[in-house]
Amino acid sequence: MANTISKVAFTGTKEQEAELRKIISELKGQKGCLMPVMQKAQDIYGYLPIEVQKIIADGLEISLEEVYGVATFYAQFSLNPKGKYKISVCLGTACYVKGAGDIFDKLSERLGIANGGCTDDAKFSLEACRCIGACGLAPVLTVNDEVYGRLTADDVDSILAKYN
Repeated sequence: MANTISKVAFTGTKEQEAELRKIISELKGQKGCLMPVMQKAQDIYGYLPIEVQKIIADGLEISLEEVYGVATFYAQFSLNPKGKYKISVCLGTACYVKGAGDIFDKLSERLGIANGGCTDDAKFSLEACRCIGACGLAPVLTVNDEVYGRLTADDVDSILAKYN
């Protein structure tokens, strides 16, 4: 999934930075510490913006390119903030053949964001995912932990209305 540049401004706090720097100091020097540091950083901030990647690189005395490479290689990391409501549309085979692509496109149009994006007000984020194991309900999307199944593109507006 492509990581695009977020239009949402970074809003990290001094407390978050202090927490991250403490974790870095505790783990620095341990073999393989980059992944755990990045995981903790994402727990703290919710994503890994360039500002956080720089703190990690400086703190571990490694290149920013190395941190960025790991952040973009592993699907568990996000370079973009997640919205209050995280919408994930399954584009696995069963969902896709039943119209999930059209549902995703309509959500993207309605929200004004692409895959991996977050609305300017940080209310919604949108991502495509692969099979979530609800093939019998295809096509499926989730909003946070709520599952919506047997959808059509016409259902998008009523689903979004529940969260406005």
